[in-house]
Amino acid sequence: MGHRAGVTSTDSDRGDNELSWPTSIHAARRFIMRAVPDSSPIDLAGDEAQPRARADEPPVLNAPNVIEGRKLKAIRVAPSRGAKLESQFAGFLDGVQDVRIVNHSHGIPIVWATVSAAIRVRHNRKLTAWEKRAPAVSRRYYLPLRYLDDINPALRDDPRVVDTAETDASGKFPSRHPAALLDCAIQKVQRDREDLEQTLAEAWCIEESEPLYVDGSIAASAITAESPITIGVVKSHRTLYADGDAFRVVVGLESGERSSVFRVSSQRRHAVASWYVRLRGASGRDALFGLVRVEAAESVDLTARADEISRWIIAEGAPLALPDGRWDKMTYGIRDTEEFLRAIS
Repeated sequence: MGHRAGVTSTDSDRGDNELSWPTSIHAARRFIMRAVPDSSPIDLAGDEAQPRARADEPPVLNAPNVIEGRKLKAIRVAPSRGAKLESQFAGFLDGVQDVRIVNHSHGIPIVWATVSAAIRVRHNRKLTAWEKRAPAVSRRYYLPLRYLDDINPALRDDPRVVDTAETDASGKFPSRHPAALLDCAIQKVQRDREDLEQTLAEAWCIEESEPLYVDGSIAASAITAESPITIGVVKSHRTLYADGDAFRVVVGLESGERSSVFRVSSQRRHAVASWYVRLRGASGRDALFGLVRVEAAESVDLTARADEISRWIIAEGAPLALPDGRWDKMTYGIRDTEEFLRAIS
């Protein structure tokens, strides 16, 4: 496992000069020109080389499984104006991904991606890297191998190459359509980034005793889903647990209010207690402005625990995470972690 400027890389450092692993976008493009001789480079100044967003699922409304009371309602958690709010979060966990199309081979996109994750800890109001676990960085190609004929066998068998054309649950291969293959690649990149985040979150649960603010869900791991010190904060709402009467409650939350607690569970993820918190007023804004969904382990006193955690998250709203466009939902600690990761990746 290689080391660079305090960063632990998940990629091994090999001595093969012909196929030495690239560490930049331009090097990744040149690498593929040797490894896939029939590929064509693209103009890295063009749109194809721009970072790719997440492969989001279609928006869905689900009815909440309420476990605090009988129905979803709004609950005031922020104290009266002027009262001081304090947060107990000791660390902040986030990951980032950079997805690029660096080459084409007969219309097939060749994707190069860097994913990374880190925990930043707070001491005397200053954020620094968590000393017990170095940030993790992984650089990989995401290739639909069944659709690439002329490819160096060493690359085809390299564990750092992710096959994006494997069969799905029904046994079908993905479409050869370039957009479909790009979506498959982005989904694989997201899973790799989430794996790095999960590894760090589990390490925190084992080695620390103070609360960790996790950017995103904690339900993928039994360790994090059941730990009293990991708190997940979800900023995106592709799935909104607000069907029926609950919809009006959620979109109608005022700044400093939370919803009742409900249980989120699925076959592939672990059950967690969850609720919505409005961090900033949405008057004159989008209905989801300033709205986050919190995940935590279920506890005996759900009401007291949800109130406490909600106040911590509201307290993290200052200072503002500007100039990030997601400042209405993002805390400064998470923005700091993202900026740190971009600097080292």
